Parts: sequence; C-alpha cells; structure tokens
Amino acid sequence: MQHSKNDLWVGLFVLLGGAALVFLALQSANLLQLNFRPGYVITARFDNIGGLKPKAAVRSAGVVVGRVQAIGFDDKTFQARVALEIDKRYLFPKDSSLKILTSGLLGDQYIGIEAGADEHNLADGDTVTATQSAVVLENLIGQFLYGKAEDSAAGAGGKK
Repeated sequence: MQHSKNDLWVGLFVLLGGAALVFLALQSANLLQLNFRPGYVITARFDNIGGLKPKAAVRSAGVVVGRVQAIGFDDKTFQARVALEIDKRYLFPKDSSLKILTSGLLGDQYIGIEAGADEHNLADGDTVTATQSAVVLENLIGQFLYGKAEDSAAGAGGKK
C-alpha cells in the first residue's frame, strides 16, 4: 500500500477543519473565551439573578465590555454576589448601575451597564450597589394571574 503526500495533506486539512468546528462550537456556546487583554474585577450584589451564568456577556450600549467571572451566594445578606471582569480599556464612573437583561424574549441573560456621572471611575475590587435584578417570567405571569383573579373577585363581590 502506497501513501502519497496528498494523503498527508488531506489528513491535515481534515484535522484542521475539525478543530475549527470544535473551536466555533465552544465559542458560540460561551464555553471558551480567548481574551488576552487585562481587565479589572468588580463585584455586584443582586436579589435575583434569574438564569445568569458565568461567562455571560457584560454590555454597555450594546457593546460587550466584559464577562461574568463568577457567581456566588452571600449568606449574610442573602443576595447573589456576581464578579464581573471588565476590559481595562473601558472605564465606568463609580455611580454606574447594573441590570440583568435578556436578549430577546427567551434568550440568554446578560448584564447591562448604565454609566453614571461620577468623576471617579470603578477600579479593581470595587462593589457596585446600584443594581436591578432579573425579571423572572414566571413571577410576571403569576402577578398577572393573581391580579386578574383579584379583579374578578372584586367584580363578583360588587355585583349583587
């Protein structure tokens, strides 16, 4: 059986293509992050983070400015503690606020930053206190149904 140089090149090309597909799959699922830029880490506390996951995007004005580094639970305040790694080239005022938002109706959740107006910027290790928790769809539906039930009970009690 003879092997030619073409067999070697075809094999390498197939391996390279397979590696590229694996890389794209991991990148699109947010399971792989190649970021060689240094960043600074800030912490935020939320009452409810919904379905936020580590490595979720941190965006400001629609631009990805960082990633969620870690999520934990503070058993003293009973709040979720979220560590965010922000790219060094993006500086935000200390009075900036953070919201957990959803991309699309049932899409992934991410953190949105609304810049404040303070003269001093956030630095490594700072904690952001102005936060807005995630809107949980189940809670909204429950409130809507409870409100409708209350309205119908009030309507039935008023008519005799």
